[in-house]
Amino acid sequence: MSAPTNYNQAVIEQFRANGGKVQGPNHLLLLTTTGAKSGQPRTMPLAYSTDGDRLVILASKGGAPTNPDWYYNLLANPVVTVELGTETFQARATAVTDAQERERLYAQHAKLMPGFAEYQQKTTREIPVILLERIG
Repeated sequence: MSAPTNYNQAVIEQFRANGGKVQGPNHLLLLTTTGAKSGQPRTMPLAYSTDGDRLVILASKGGAPTNPDWYYNLLANPVVTVELGTETFQARATAVTDAQERERLYAQHAKLMPGFAEYQQKTTREIPVILLERIG
């Protein structure tokens, strides 16, 4: 198993054992997608911000030159499971395509968590902004 997987698994376990609370400055949720190729569930801890009732996540991958795998999973299968605190619910994931809306949401997210501004500077790709809207 790779180091990121071990780290993510430790964060997931801490999140679930402590009612959604983990050490660190970011607000985290757990996002479970369905693998685009495998069809298997994949869970990742992700930093989030809010925009009204919507949750905002960024496919930053730390500023890497490629998008994270989970981004392609949610494009293929936009219905996801979100764990937020002690609550679990289904949501529809939508990549923001409007340039002004994307910029507004990205700036809002980076204001709360400045590391995300650095991620965009590290890469030539436009980091996708995704909205998660509760279903039901």
